[in-house]
Amino acid sequence: MWDWEYAEYILPKLLVVIPTALAATLAGFALACLLGLPIALARRSRSKWIALPMATITEFIRSTPLLIQLFVLVFVFPQSFGITLTPFAAGVIGLGVHYSTYLSEVYRSGIEAVPKGQWEASVALNFGKVQTWTRIVLPQSIPPTVPVMGNYLITMFKETPTLSAITVAELLMTAKILGSASFKYVEAFTLVGVIFFLLSYPSALLVRMLERRMQRSERSTTIR
Repeated sequence: MWDWEYAEYILPKLLVVIPTALAATLAGFALACLLGLPIALARRSRSKWIALPMATITEFIRSTPLLIQLFVLVFVFPQSFGITLTPFAAGVIGLGVHYSTYLSEVYRSGIEAVPKGQWEASVALNFGKVQTWTRIVLPQSIPPTVPVMGNYLITMFKETPTLSAITVAELLMTAKILGSASFKYVEAFTLVGVIFFLLSYPSALLVRMLERRMQRSERSTTIR
């Protein structure tokens, strides 16, 4: 049966670790955004020596579970490479590297959506490669991908319970500890689910609103 007194008792303890989950999500997402664009550019490279190895690495990361990658960072790196990471740092790097492979596809789709005439215009204006990318391609390719990136941000937040496997004190791990101490798992896990819903659902609504605004702006520019 549901124990309201116990739920009120453990709720503050669960709320305390929310900043940890949010910090891991935001830091991991920032890393994914920074790595995603170079990966997308490397995969579009005309050199096979760059494109093929990057494509192989990207597919390998995407095709292996995030949990295994976290274990490699925490347990394999210290023994094989002498690199010791804190659980939080390993979690951020794991999330960032894993989702950078997905964001690279988002970047790549945005770049390929730029009309061919824009590339030809940059040549006609005698723009160099740096000017072409910074002044023409990226300003047109990145904004339409923002809603999709927002969805990945929400997905990353829901992936933070995976970090409990490497002892990051986030919501799920805290719920397990509280449940094991009192043998009342229903309240702990239910509250965790409610917290994730209350944080994720408004974010999803904001992403939808942003997507609608982007579509309206694109339609208005097309009409003009």
